[in-house]
Amino acid sequence: MRPFRSIALLVAAVPALAFAQGASPAQPPAESPERQRTEREAPVVPQSQPEAAPATPSAPAVTDEEDAAPAPASEPSAPAASAPADAPVLDTGEAPRTTDAQQQRLVNGAPLYNPNVNVHIVQKKRFADEGKHELVLYPAAVQVNGKFTNHVGTALTYVYHLQENFALQVGGQYNWYSDESDFNLELIDKVREQAQAASSLLLQWGAHAGVEVTPLYGKFAFFNNSLAQFSVVLSGGAGIGKTRHLIRPEVANEVEGQTYQVPARFGDTGNKFLGEVGGGFRVQFGEHYALRLEVRDLIYTARVDKVDGCNLADFEALEAARAANQPFEGLNLSGSCQVSKFDGVDPKTKKNYREDIILGRDLVAEPSSDVLNNVSFYAGFSVLF
Repeated sequence: MRPFRSIALLVAAVPALAFAQGASPAQPPAESPERQRTEREAPVVPQSQPEAAPATPSAPAVTDEEDAAPAPASEPSAPAASAPADAPVLDTGEAPRTTDAQQQRLVNGAPLYNPNVNVHIVQKKRFADEGKHELVLYPAAVQVNGKFTNHVGTALTYVYHLQENFALQVGGQYNWYSDESDFNLELIDKVREQAQAASSLLLQWGAHAGVEVTPLYGKFAFFNNSLAQFSVVLSGGAGIGKTRHLIRPEVANEVEGQTYQVPARFGDTGNKFLGEVGGGFRVQFGEHYALRLEVRDLIYTARVDKVDGCNLADFEALEAARAANQPFEGLNLSGSCQVSKFDGVDPKTKKNYREDIILGRDLVAEPSSDVLNNVSFYAGFSVLF
């Protein structure tokens, strides 16, 4: 009976043991101390993404034989990205601007909103000149280099701006005052001498055509909020001019006890080749109006071989007829000689024009050749359309 009782107890104990083993949790295998030490001392690698915090590794299982090791400190968060040195600084009263690096850069790569960077900008002209017409009036053109001559006149110029910095021009000038200088008149009055005809030739009027270039331009402010556009203009051209020369200065003529003031007598010396060079400033106010200040040099040849169309041979024949008190009709003169200007008596001043024959002869007796420079200052205004 005893063996049977032992077998029955063994059979009853097997299910109870299986149930007890299923209810208790499984114990993880114990880890070696070297492995635990390695895991605790491993350096913490910072994550590249500061936004997502890295997961903290779970503490290793502790065996009954070892004391539980303290958990490692939590990983420090990655430092916040610092702003670059050239980052823009927004003013409080300023609208927010973009902080994108690509939108803050110009074509050449300079930061657009960086206060430490100077950006130089070349702006276009406020008003374009290409294709425009310009009419320029110079009310006063005054000679500034007069040694033997003085000129004051008025000039008118038409300019067509073919391109922005290149234009064609046509102009004319009339000198309503052209006379010998005081120095030359003093020589005539005191020592009966005067400058050579080639040095004291007077310009009555001139016409020329040429070009105008604008190498420089800019703008300036005046009256705070107003802007004016200026440009440097250079011009050059060629044409023709009409000249004259003084034959006799103003004199007092006494006839039968009565004195008459005889005005100066000028002789026509013909048309001469005329060249023009100049430069100055044009200041434009608005789109249609401008002021001009220029200096121009009118260059013309000054050979005097005829006076009022009469050459040296004509004056010799006229002087011979005058000395013999003969009429001038029938004399063998050139077709251009204006005999009427050396014959007759002025009814107002009682001046005999035959007395001017010898003066005209002296001008052409020794013809001299020279090139004169009539440098004048021009002040005027223009209209663009």
